[in-house]
Amino acid sequence: MDDIDRRILAHLLRQARASFQEIGAKIGLSAPAVKRRVDKMVASKQITGFTALVNPAALGWTTEAYVEVYYRDNITPSELRRSLEPIPQVVGVWTIAGEADALVHVMATDMAEIESTVERIRENSRVGRTRSSIVMSRILERPRT
Repeated sequence: MDDIDRRILAHLLRQARASFQEIGAKIGLSAPAVKRRVDKMVASKQITGFTALVNPAALGWTTEAYVEVYYRDNITPSELRRSLEPIPQVVGVWTIAGEADALVHVMATDMAEIESTVERIRENSRVGRTRSSIVMSRILERPRT
């Protein structure tokens, strides 16, 4: 990836719906040249997809929490995915260093739904305990690069 590719990515991160023509005008390339570079980045998996960012409140999700999950035994990332992916309120899962085995991002309509989601996570017999942190307000979010 060269500097031109990075500049294209910077524009796509700011405005993913920008046309190749718009991006090219800003960085000094033709629209076909931008398209070729974007296609190459997609083919090489440097760009892994395009998506819309949605305001969680538009989905009715006004409450969110981060839940640390502590398993009784070792658990593989594929087992984590298999057990947590079916829960629609789980919007992110990460393995982490430290005491907890995983960090789970939960978004819900209210505290009752957060509570029922945490209980659903605990239904897995391998979960020893959980610890939840409720998000009070979102202060800063950056586009992922």
